[in-house]
Amino acid sequence: MFPEGFIQRLRTQNYLDPDGLLRSLQEPSPVSIRLNKNKWDRIPHNPEQVAWCSSGYYLESRPSFTADPLFHAGCYYPQEASGMFIEQIFRQHLPEPDNIKVLDLCGAPGGKSTHLASLIGRNNLLVSNEVIASRASVLSENVTKWGLSNAIVTQSDPSAFGRLGSFFDLILVDAPCSGEGMFRDPVAIGEWSESAALLCSERQKRILADVWPALKPGGILVYSTCTFNPAENEENVEWLAAGHGAKPLSMDISSFKGITEVDYKGIKGYGFYPGRIRGEGLFVSVMRKEGENTAGSRSEAVKLKNEVKRQDLVVAGEWTSFPPERILRWGEEMFYVPCNPEYYFLLGKFLRIVNPGTRICTVKNNSYVPSHDLALSAGFRNDAFYSCEAGYDQAVEFLRKDPLRVENVPKGYFLLSYNGVNLGFCNNIGKRVNNYYPTGWRIRMQNPGGNANIIRWND
Repeated sequence: MFPEGFIQRLRTQNYLDPDGLLRSLQEPSPVSIRLNKNKWDRIPHNPEQVAWCSSGYYLESRPSFTADPLFHAGCYYPQEASGMFIEQIFRQHLPEPDNIKVLDLCGAPGGKSTHLASLIGRNNLLVSNEVIASRASVLSENVTKWGLSNAIVTQSDPSAFGRLGSFFDLILVDAPCSGEGMFRDPVAIGEWSESAALLCSERQKRILADVWPALKPGGILVYSTCTFNPAENEENVEWLAAGHGAKPLSMDISSFKGITEVDYKGIKGYGFYPGRIRGEGLFVSVMRKEGENTAGSRSEAVKLKNEVKRQDLVVAGEWTSFPPERILRWGEEMFYVPCNPEYYFLLGKFLRIVNPGTRICTVKNNSYVPSHDLALSAGFRNDAFYSCEAGYDQAVEFLRKDPLRVENVPKGYFLLSYNGVNLGFCNNIGKRVNNYYPTGWRIRMQNPGGNANIIRWND
């Protein structure tokens, strides 16, 4: 079932149990989700919490996430449990984040980015990046649904970030890898080869070297992969430490049964091996950049372009709690950017920005059309629009972008909600109700089968 070269190499790694690992990789994957406590305060029925994540829970079986309006509203994110360990890294090495800038370099599809968005809070900045256009679009959608309005989404090569200078306080490099930790999936097995693993190792070195200049002296770099290969894991960390002034940091894992400490030439890494932990395979290591933080980020002058008008700020103030100095407008589109505009334009000078923050509205003929982003945002004032509570079937119709049958709502724009959580905007024009759910996000499931196959929640 597994490649022979993979099996033979496992038997040389004395810090893991190769036979137990191989057996576990033939068992079904655990199912887990991470809650967005900014939107949803209930926990799954019969819960089992992920030990290292305060908002992570295992589910008894895999539901239909596509059929669940709460998933599309950003109330939770399906994420495998091992990847949630980023919370412990953050708590132990950045316990009180204040005025920090964080980069998730390889962010798609969005599990770790949405987690980081929650960990840093609304007053700090997350730049979430993905170099592949199609994946960057998925990343942007998931970050928008999460709704914390503290993230910018970019689509740039790692080398572009190095030109920013010492900009970020924390960088997460969840590097593309040979995928051995995902070998419960036959597709991952079919894509593996020893030569491909070697190419991954070399590409990971290039990614680390390219992004390293963007980290402030004293800043934290988190390196992770979903593979067991030492050449992609501890050997790459040792390479970075030896040649780039990276100081490996230790983690206190005494409270978490099953996580394996990997010690390689004094380098500390942490292995998540199926059979010892309930999750997929993961390797993670934490490093601090040596030196004093005196240089600062690149400070060259950036020309500001902002077409915002006085009436725009009035509308933004009525609809949102966003500070007016971060409201920007280009053409017909008005946005909130989650940082000082000078920082935003500096990022835009070197990076391709695909989502600058939260789109508030489109301005057409002096009329303000609210954006779907706004309905999902933590900065939205819920009392700004009439709200209509939908049942399950009506919520699914909305998410399919079907024609809606809504009665007793005033003319104009109104919110559709489900279980008290915003789904998006509709517009009652009298003869009909227009559905403003984004066309590219609509679900294509014609028969979701009712609400029997979605997550059950405790009261």
